Amino acid sequence: MYMSQTSGAEQDLVPAGLAMESGVGAIPASAGRTKRRPARFDRRRRLATVEVSEGDMDLARATRAVAELLDALGVDRNSESVVDTPQRVARAYAELLTPEPFEATTFPNDEGYDELVVARSIPFSSLCEHHLLPFTGVAHVGYLPGDRLLGLSKLARVVGHFSRRLQIQERLTTQVADWLAAELRPKGVGVVLEAEHACMSLRGVRATGARTMTSALAGLVRDDERTRAEFFALVGCRS
Repeated sequence: MYMSQTSGAEQDLVPAGLAMESGVGAIPASAGRTKRRPARFDRRRRLATVEVSEGDMDLARATRAVAELLDALGVDRNSESVVDTPQRVARAYAELLTPEPFEATTFPNDEGYDELVVARSIPFSSLCEHHLLPFTGVAHVGYLPGDRLLGLSKLARVVGHFSRRLQIQERLTTQVADWLAAELRPKGVGVVLEAEHACMSLRGVRATGARTMTSALAGLVRDDERTRAEFFALVGCRS
């Protein structure tokens, strides 16, 4: 299941089509998409991830580009407080667009724990690929365990990993859910993101305070009504 809503206005629910088969391993900085089983929607509409790796970065060129942009906007770069701005901006974007690799630490589910595991209010920030402005919020991530349990910190790390690139919130939501489904092979996955977008609050409509919510569900969290309702109750959302 996939849900998107903005400022409390619920839209139509669309299946996320998340993969539920793969192995457990490390997630490198270059990882973007995981394989998915056939989904219940037009796959041609799925947007590709926009990734930037360290090898693609040319900080000197980026610095010159920022300087050119400031000149084009009529900014006086001779000011003491602005003279180093091009370098600072280039370094800042390089940091924001470099995903951090991490090891997917898992443990055997020897006791057969079969209830939801949910981490709420994981803070994240990412860059909107349309305006290069940030969107910031919290992620609620959960899964229904199968044979393996995931180290709790990795629920936050996977959100951070996929946040560190040009993104849209909808894709970020499904990437986190897809990764959990593919790497952990749980009985179900649920991810809800809520964020405020600077491109919506600082420009255009200037809807300060408006928050966009997106969700991606897989397995029993999607297909079983009671499990779905329990997940949304735990994260503080209406199903």
